Amino acid sequence: MNKQQISFIALFLIVAASVVVLLASVYTLDEAEQAVVVQLGAPVGDPITTPGLHFKLPFIQEVRRFDKRIISWDGDPNQIPTRGEQFISVDTTARWRIVDPLIFMQRVQNERGATMRLNDILDSVVRDKISATDLVEIVRSKDWKISQDDLERVQLTGEEDEEILMQEVKTGRQELVRSILTQAASQMPEMGIELVDIRIKRIDYVDAVQQRVFERMIAERQRIAEQFRSEGQGRAAEIDGDTERSLSEIRSEANRQAEIIRGQADAEATRIYSEAFGADPEFYAFLRTLESYPKTVGPSSTLILGTDTEYFRYLRDVSVQKRETE
Repeated sequence: MNKQQISFIALFLIVAASVVVLLASVYTLDEAEQAVVVQLGAPVGDPITTPGLHFKLPFIQEVRRFDKRIISWDGDPNQIPTRGEQFISVDTTARWRIVDPLIFMQRVQNERGATMRLNDILDSVVRDKISATDLVEIVRSKDWKISQDDLERVQLTGEEDEEILMQEVKTGRQELVRSILTQAASQMPEMGIELVDIRIKRIDYVDAVQQRVFERMIAERQRIAEQFRSEGQGRAAEIDGDTERSLSEIRSEANRQAEIIRGQADAEATRIYSEAFGADPEFYAFLRTLESYPKTVGPSSTLILGTDTEYFRYLRDVSVQKRETE
């Protein structure tokens, strides 16, 4: 190997080493990142918060990167008693961000450590505030006006909820959330964190209380159904009564009309009989006598009459008149 080759290899090695050193000395940050330079485990200088190209000592320094964006925190639902000893399940959420990456790294190391600290702090503050607050202040806003529809709807869940609606709200849920945020935010700077906001996502009765609420709702629905059935039966009885009354009136009117027609017929028959009797009274009397015999004498009876009876008198008079005519 000649000197020229040795010089080329040496130059190549120097260039390669320079590139490696340069790459190990340069790092970039984007708009969503901030960093702390660490040398042998200890921070060096101020945190880097501006995006772009930055330098560090190669090999002995490293860059710890942290997010500059807002990060969400979701707590686990907790069963908490209110001031009135009413157990409720409270589910909260919050948003936070890293404002001092150096303190953040020194106190909590990373986002996982921060989440664990937030769990302790926020759950504790929420529990303290909820347990010192009446239920009506937790579920209602101060400026919420009660409508009749709200009152009728909440009656399905029992008397306790109706009492909650009727109570006066002094602070309300917004003020409660604001006080939780204020107290929790006061503990964040020591971790290099800013607590942006906190919200109560959901408030529920615990299972035991919820079951009683459901039972009251079922009982209320059954009561309403029974009321509807009772009103329906009453209305059915009223309709049946009206129907029977109408039928009685129709029957009464029909009977009255029948009696009138029957009376008119009897009157007409009497008039006809009277006219017939007036035209020939003796014949009418004879005819009535003949009509009376079938009614008084049976088909198997034998009737013996004397010659001086009225019947023979009529027969004798008829025979005499026939002979005279001949």
